[in-house]
Amino acid sequence: MRKLLSVVVWTLLCCSLSIQEDIFTSIGQMTDLIHTEKELVQSLKEYIQAEESKLAAVKSWANKLDSLTRVSSSDPEGFLAHPVNAYKLMKRLHTEWSQLESLVLQDPSEGFISNISTHRPFFPDQEDEKGAAKALMRLQDTYQLDSESFSRGKLPGLHSNVLLTVDDCFDMGKTAYNDGDYYHSVLWMQQALRQLDMGEDAVTSKATVLDYLSYSVYQMGDLPRAIELTLRLVALDSGHQRAGANLRYFEQLLSKQLTEVKQSELTSFEEPIQIGTYARPKDHLPEREVYEALCRGEGVQMTEKRRSGLFCRYHDGNRNPRLLLRPMMEEDEWDSPRIVRYLNALSHDEIETIKRLAKPNLARATVRDPKTGVLTTANYRVSKSAWLEWEDDPVVARVNQRIEDITGLTVKTAELLQVANYGVGGQYEPHFDFARKDEPDAFKRLGTGNRVATFLNYMSDVEAGGATVFPDFGAAIRPKKGTAVFWYNLFSSGEGDYRTRHAACPVLVGNKWVSNKWIHERGQEFRRPCGLTPGN
Repeated sequence: MRKLLSVVVWTLLCCSLSIQEDIFTSIGQMTDLIHTEKELVQSLKEYIQAEESKLAAVKSWANKLDSLTRVSSSDPEGFLAHPVNAYKLMKRLHTEWSQLESLVLQDPSEGFISNISTHRPFFPDQEDEKGAAKALMRLQDTYQLDSESFSRGKLPGLHSNVLLTVDDCFDMGKTAYNDGDYYHSVLWMQQALRQLDMGEDAVTSKATVLDYLSYSVYQMGDLPRAIELTLRLVALDSGHQRAGANLRYFEQLLSKQLTEVKQSELTSFEEPIQIGTYARPKDHLPEREVYEALCRGEGVQMTEKRRSGLFCRYHDGNRNPRLLLRPMMEEDEWDSPRIVRYLNALSHDEIETIKRLAKPNLARATVRDPKTGVLTTANYRVSKSAWLEWEDDPVVARVNQRIEDITGLTVKTAELLQVANYGVGGQYEPHFDFARKDEPDAFKRLGTGNRVATFLNYMSDVEAGGATVFPDFGAAIRPKKGTAVFWYNLFSSGEGDYRTRHAACPVLVGNKWVSNKWIHERGQEFRRPCGLTPGN
């Protein structure tokens, strides 16, 4: 039973902790795992109750037979001299012990095992857990959160009792280590070591953590600290073969200068490793720092002078009959390029309908390959999306028509309504919605020209993170349920407006739902006449 329970607990733990960057990138779909886990816990309780009832019955038998055998074994011949005792002994051994054998052979776990086997195909796997770890590291980087904040459940605007154990922190660090990401490996191994030093119990030993941490620190180029940590490892486990070899190797690299340093001087690192101790490696994104600062609400270029030029108004879509009696409330979000927000663009009921329609079809969000025009997944876009047809529901047709009425642009040549749900760490790094000159075939298959404009519906509020940011001019737009933002990707001349490169910041806390309409050039000839001057 103990072995079975350990397997059960491990399985449930994996189910609760593993959220994959590829599969489970949607909070909407991850809620199914919550219900699954609740069902499994109930099944587990029923199994435990059945097992306890069985053991209670067996214990009752054992107590009764123990008393009986103490009497019978003290004087076997005298006991059997009584004919009733002789009869009952025959009966017990022939019938009652057989009944007890049947009771012991009963397996109350069958129902639970059957239940868990049914759900197992839908469980996250090892790659899912790896994706969840990477999502936490992404949030750590973007919002400059130290490992201790995560470990203690202290997120901006949110304090909870959801804690990371030593073993959790070690697994985070090991995920990074196995990926050659020694920067994050150091941060999480250091946190595991910190919690071990504070006396927290763990399966992972301190020697194991020091082994990984010392080598990761070495990979970050910090030889003195690598030696200090390795010396500490050797002190714990003098027979650790790799530690001794590493120590000799590290000291050789430090050459004569470090070989002459005393041990007391090598172990004088008082400041713990934290964010900022080592430089974060550069990656493919040139505007990484600006982008992440905007996600944190830093560096927004909204001055008082600029704000004074922004206004709100009622918008009737150039006297569109459907908007005359109920015009849209329009607010300026940015002046140049112009970005506007529409209030009450979607009702609560419309949002729920769109989510209901999209949820069964949510799949890893794709981007269009600029060379082939084929939709494909990309590491810089982590969310789940679904595409809704006009005919899927009257609500979809109504929303599409509303977008046309508001923008004055035809949506007959637009792409389908895309619905996206961002899960843990879900994001879409800086990108252009339109195809650049070196991507002539990006939308060739559609035959509708370039993406002239973007209409983005926010279908949920987000507790923390999840902003839409524009690194080029320093704008950050916060999600607000029921509102929509609109901007042009192309100038009227057809030239791309490179200032509109934007990003969806990682969701730190909450559940982000959006839907968007990418409006194309074809059909807009008389709705948005071409300009003759490039850049206008």
